[in-house]
Amino acid sequence: MDIMSFDEVVTYLQKKRRIMSLLMGNGFSMAYDKEIFSYNALYDFLQSQDDELLTKLFGAIKTKNFELVMQQLDTTIALLDAFGAEESVKQQILAASEKLKQGLLKSVKELHPEHVFKIPDAKSVACANFLRLFLDSGGQIFTTNYDLLLYWVLMRQGTAQHIDGFGRELENPLEVQKGEDEQLSDLIWGPNQAKQNIHYLHGALHLFDVGSEIIKEQYDWTGYLLEHITARLDNGSYPIFVTAGNGEEKMEHIRHNRYLSYCYDRLLGTVGSLVTFGFNFGPYDEHIIESINKAAKHGAKAVDKLRSVYIGIYSDADVKHIESILPKFEVKVQLFDAKTANVWGA
Repeated sequence: MDIMSFDEVVTYLQKKRRIMSLLMGNGFSMAYDKEIFSYNALYDFLQSQDDELLTKLFGAIKTKNFELVMQQLDTTIALLDAFGAEESVKQQILAASEKLKQGLLKSVKELHPEHVFKIPDAKSVACANFLRLFLDSGGQIFTTNYDLLLYWVLMRQGTAQHIDGFGRELENPLEVQKGEDEQLSDLIWGPNQAKQNIHYLHGALHLFDVGSEIIKEQYDWTGYLLEHITARLDNGSYPIFVTAGNGEEKMEHIRHNRYLSYCYDRLLGTVGSLVTFGFNFGPYDEHIIESINKAAKHGAKAVDKLRSVYIGIYSDADVKHIESILPKFEVKVQLFDAKTANVWGA
């Protein structure tokens, strides 16, 4: 397949006046700092905790891939059910799976930059300019990353076009009419949902499901964002966080959470062209490919459908992988050199 540069992709789509949406995977965060956001970094952090159970898990399955370990645990549970194994054995496996999920969450948080101002300004500006290309075209931004990099860049650079669906609601309208001060809610998901164009498909560190509401933590005068998240974790609250193994299990998790389900449905309705960056369409991403195919069939007219996908690749191995899965796509696929995007600056 021919490989375009990122500028060639943008120039072509802008000439066509095509709406451009963006789908980002872990490669977006690794492009910022692979020493923090790679599977190896997360694995090495977990190993440094000297947890006997987790060490045994990774040793037995011989991988540093969290998703593969989780899938193997789920498969083991299914086999135990099929053969009528004792409930105590099944509970041990479930406990191991839960411990691994909590370990992954802890790893992401602990390895994370301390706060937004740790990101060099030049990198933040470059990333914001990259993101604006899509928002300015009327497109959506989708990410499967858990970290705060996207949120930080959008907030720090004052990217006005971005809307994540969250806002505050007036809690005492009657009292305000009588002259009392306004009392506003936490940042809850819903007030700006209709115009939402930023979507965390697998959740994120700063998003919490508190039962009646989905709320977003933010930086304020009482402390940095990560400090607020840590306080919630210490109190036993966990962020919205899809950590299942294969695509089918991820979809089950997504459909059981109204925020995640809404974001996924917005992906199903993507029109124009979808550009992917740092997303490798691995064996655990079948649900994403399925959503892309549904988007390609979504509307009766071409303008209402997803017409093409531009996949960023880094290596010859990436090219071979995408070529091997091309039959799964029911839409035009074109490759571009992800390195030419310079998302975090040259």
